Amino acid sequence: MRAKAGQSTIDQGLAGSSPEQVLARLELLAHILDTAILLPGNRRIGLDAIVGLIPVIGDVITTAISSYIVWEARRLGAPRWLIARMAANVAIDGVVGAVPLIGDLFDAAFKANRRNVQLLRNHLERSGTLRPGVIDVTATRID
Repeated sequence: MRAKAGQSTIDQGLAGSSPEQVLARLELLAHILDTAILLPGNRRIGLDAIVGLIPVIGDVITTAISSYIVWEARRLGAPRWLIARMAANVAIDGVVGAVPLIGDLFDAAFKANRRNVQLLRNHLERSGTLRPGVIDVTATRID
């Protein structure tokens, strides 16, 4: 498989992915970062809040991973205003998250990655790139 001029091999591999596949990958990443762990009291946190406990480097790592979601949105053709809004969510999460203790609590509550993936999903559905996700059944919670 040869890369086109100006396109890396990684980009070319991802270029074959449909918007649905990319969005599914981003939703999984957002889930892992923001809501993968269930705490007592029915509260959810993710790796973002846990890795963010490591001073400085933890917040740098999670901000870099969160930036990947914004990069994928740009690659999918999201408009500049949406990219700016998503980048602002990542910046707020990164800056406030860097404050010891209070930032970690903020990370657990703000969930910037879930917000950004939802913003991207809404845009893709409105633009017709992605079919709206509709469930035609009634869900029942079994405890």
